[in-house]
Amino acid sequence: MADQVEINGIRLHLSSADPSRGEWIGQGEGLRQLLACWLTVDDQDLPLAPRLTGPPGIGKTTLAMAAARTREQDLYVYQCTSDTRPEDLLVTPVLAESGSIQYHASPLVTAMVTGSVCVLDEGNRMNEKSWASLAPLLDHRRYVESIVAGITISAHDDFRCVVTMNEDESTFEVPDYILSRLQPTLVLDHPSREDERAILEYHLPFANAEMLNLTVEFLQQAHELKLDFSTRDGINVLRYSLKRLASDPDHPLSSDQAWAESVTACLGDDALDLQALASRRQHSLGGNIMPLGLGDFFFTGDDPLHPDADDEDEPGGDGIDS
Repeated sequence: MADQVEINGIRLHLSSADPSRGEWIGQGEGLRQLLACWLTVDDQDLPLAPRLTGPPGIGKTTLAMAAARTREQDLYVYQCTSDTRPEDLLVTPVLAESGSIQYHASPLVTAMVTGSVCVLDEGNRMNEKSWASLAPLLDHRRYVESIVAGITISAHDDFRCVVTMNEDESTFEVPDYILSRLQPTLVLDHPSREDERAILEYHLPFANAEMLNLTVEFLQQAHELKLDFSTRDGINVLRYSLKRLASDPDHPLSSDQAWAESVTACLGDDALDLQALASRRQHSLGGNIMPLGLGDFFFTGDDPLHPDADDEDEPGGDGIDS
């Protein structure tokens, strides 16, 4: 592929494709749904730009990579952040050694002009001003306007796009006029026990069975308790525990000790007791604890002066209406 392209007299220097070749394991329905979004069923039909949602570390970007490979298209990934500017998304001017201005196409624009796949990763970390610059790309118009370069860039017919979004609090609220363009919503959940083990074995084929079993059991229990520990966390825990086992042959650790140390180092002290952690988080979110009223700060629950005490317990009261 050429590393430059000229549009309306402006030469754009293109980005490099993502070389990652991760394998998608399990949840085949998610892959089929994404590929369906990118199909065109008629010459007048247009592909959809869906959004992939789910907890961090669950494999949303990997799924998009697998879909691009299935379609035999190059993949470009743009990492969205809170300070992403419209020109970062499209075309950025760079001062060359000669003193002239060169225009560099973002991964998104490179995918547009080469007919490739672009993943807008963690899109709900991006501000509305940047999203506004993509509105015409995400509807039937399929173009963007670069104010910096002074050109309009149309998308190749083979261009496909997907936006991943994490379900956490460190994000922006994406405006409705953008969400109406990012449809449908495809939801990924945590993998099954068998799939999660297969994912760990794929990334760490040298891991022993005991450490694999410890990690899979930990992750599955965390998923059941609705804790936000992901398969990515499990990979990191397992990888570090294996390194700790091999790091000091003169003072070897037991597998259990190395694994517990790894959990603490990667996920914090609380992670070793998932039940207690889940209970504390439930209470911090409200749980089954009744909210305190003003009277609770001055009177115990059984005090007759408590505002919520029954009428028959009021001072001088005998339970009979006066």
